[in-house]
Amino acid sequence: MRPLVGASIALALLATIGAPAQAADVEAGKRKAEACGACHGADGNATTPGTPSLAGQPVYFTHWQLIKYRDGRRKDPQMSPVAKNLSDTDMADLAAYYAAQRALARPATTDPAKVAEGKRLATLHHCASCHRPDLSGQQQVPRLAGQDYEYLLRLLRGFRAKTASDLDGTMTMAVQPLRDEDVEKLVHYMASLGAQP
Repeated sequence: MRPLVGASIALALLATIGAPAQAADVEAGKRKAEACGACHGADGNATTPGTPSLAGQPVYFTHWQLIKYRDGRRKDPQMSPVAKNLSDTDMADLAAYYAAQRALARPATTDPAKVAEGKRLATLHHCASCHRPDLSGQQQVPRLAGQDYEYLLRLLRGFRAKTASDLDGTMTMAVQPLRDEDVEKLVHYMASLGAQP
């Protein structure tokens, strides 16, 4: 009897998690994203150093980030004022639009030795267990592959310093054993990867 109850609860949770993504309107998201294009690029592929690309990000990741900005759990001088006026529908539409866009790798000058060591560190610290083997992200876990070098460096340093936070604290805990030079090597590796096909 217990396995049946557990399975029923799991199915109910999956149904509610999938509901926002199914109800989202990609075309409405495209229209709503016009204001975001100045920083994040017209199709979500940003060109401004230090600004993350949103194209190809998993829908739940983008949606959660917008919720955190709106609720004040994540703060940014540009994003916080924009997100405070977004409805749940706006966030779902934007997240669906960006998830549907083809992610392009950001240009980055990387050191081959640091890339190789970063790959070793990513394996050692099991980055692929959440971010997938190609670091393309999934569910609420972001795509790191081909993301902006400066953005990744700032974010990982923020997790390490505990000035940035993620949904459940996993990243904050994961980066604590890393030295600053380890973070830099990981970022060289992540920035060197292609984005989504």
